[in-house]
Amino acid sequence: MRDVYKPIWVSIVGNVLLALIKIIVGLWYSSIALISDGVHSLSDVVTSVIGYFGIRISSKPPDESHPFGHSRFEPLVAFLIGEGLVIVAYEIGREAFFRMLYGSIVEVNSIMLAITILSILAKEAMARYSLHVGKKLNSQILIADAYHHRSDALSSIAVFIGLGTQKLGFEYGDALAGLVVAAFLVKVSFDILLENIGYLTGQAPPFELCEEIKRRALSVPNVLGVHDLRAHYVGNRLHVELHIEVPPELTLKEAHDISEEVKRRIEEIKDVDRVFVHVDIKGVTE
Repeated sequence: MRDVYKPIWVSIVGNVLLALIKIIVGLWYSSIALISDGVHSLSDVVTSVIGYFGIRISSKPPDESHPFGHSRFEPLVAFLIGEGLVIVAYEIGREAFFRMLYGSIVEVNSIMLAITILSILAKEAMARYSLHVGKKLNSQILIADAYHHRSDALSSIAVFIGLGTQKLGFEYGDALAGLVVAAFLVKVSFDILLENIGYLTGQAPPFELCEEIKRRALSVPNVLGVHDLRAHYVGNRLHVELHIEVPPELTLKEAHDISEEVKRRIEEIKDVDRVFVHVDIKGVTE
């Protein structure tokens, strides 16, 4: 099994188990908070399944319909996950508002609090695992899924605070905590959306990365200059095009070998997928 799929399967199995536990306990003790938190965990299962198929599609090799590969599908799915987080934030915020407006009393016991703590720890562990693998493999789907895990952990924290404060007699504790979680989710979701909009629309890389590309090209012997550098994201991978200047006395084979070495050195950069090098003779193109 490829490393990229492991966090997805951990997410699916973990969320199904957590959802069943929270919903069963919630129904047993008539806790709307735990039932809604369990439904939230089930929504994460749907997100993870979408992420799984997104990774499968984005990893397909180039074909006639997608000659530069399918890498744009990964930020597209991550974008959809970001939109899902907006919906989750809205639902949590709405539920918190209505609880504050109408009030709800839950008879809290230690089993309910223990289940909530278990959910917080499990979801945070899933978030850290997905984030670690996602950053290691530069997978936007896993990174987005990690933030979705964290949103569920935060909603469980809100439930824990709400149940705890209600046990202490403060009726609106869960509603206030829910509003805080909803606000955090809005920020996280917009961060995901804005980042992946850049990947989907062919955004240029940061200035520092362009300078690194130039530096690597100029480090090759007999490369006298670099110009007309263009780089843009195709999905979450970079395509680079640049012109290099070489001395006029070189043979065609020597110039070709230099261009191949430039290509090799630039493609060693983590985010770079393809490099297209044009060779110009120094003094001819000026």
